[in-house]
This record gives sequence, C-alpha cells and structure tokens, in this order.
Amino acid sequence: MELLEGNGILSAFQAVIALSVLKVWLINFNKPTRWRGGNAMSMREEFEAYGLPDWVLYMVGFLKVAFSLGLLAGIWFPELVVTSATGIAFFMFFAILMHIKLKDPIVKSIPAITFLTLSILIVLLFE
Repeated sequence: MELLEGNGILSAFQAVIALSVLKVWLINFNKPTRWRGGNAMSMREEFEAYGLPDWVLYMVGFLKVAFSLGLLAGIWFPELVVTSATGIAFFMFFAILMHIKLKDPIVKSIPAITFLTLSILIVLLFE
C-alpha cells in the first residue's frame, strides 16, 4: 500500500495538519469552537484571553497559514517539509502553554497536542 511506503503516511499527516490549521485560521476565525481558550468566541477573543496584543494574532496567523501551505506544497516540494513541520510544532507547543496559562481543561489542548505530535513525527521520520 503506497500510503505506508516511504513518506506516504507523513504526507497524510502533512495534509491533516495543514487543512485543519487552514480551516481554523481562514474559515473558523470568527466562529466559536469548543477548542478556544478560556471563554473566547473568536480567534481575537482567544488571543485577548491569553493577554496577547493584536500584532501577535496577525503574526501567528500569517505564519501558521504559511507553514500550513508549506506542508501542503511539501507533498510535491520535499525541501519545504521539515521547516514547515518545525514551525507548526513550535506554535502548537506554545498553544498548549497558553491553554495551561488559562487553566483550561486538557480537552481544549487535544488539537494542539495532536498536531504537535504529528509535526514532531514528520520532522523525525521525514526522509
């Protein structure tokens, strides 16, 4: 099965991470989700709950979208994969710390934990 050969499973991880992050930042930006920190109903409210200024919101959003596009493009341009996965891992690590800062229940960190884990696997296993 091709998915299990070479970097096939890693390409699937790349697509899952990238499409999920793009959905959060481009489609669900102003929508409430059960994963938002604190009692936030939008991405802006979530960053306010974390005590972060607007410029951080825009910088994080730009970089997460760029790294997600890099993961998708990396399916065809492998030189983009490790940098993009490392960038996503960095932001997911800090997302977990922000949830801890707010004393959110662990369930709110599940997406960040999942994407951090998958990103680390990509970095460690990519050929």
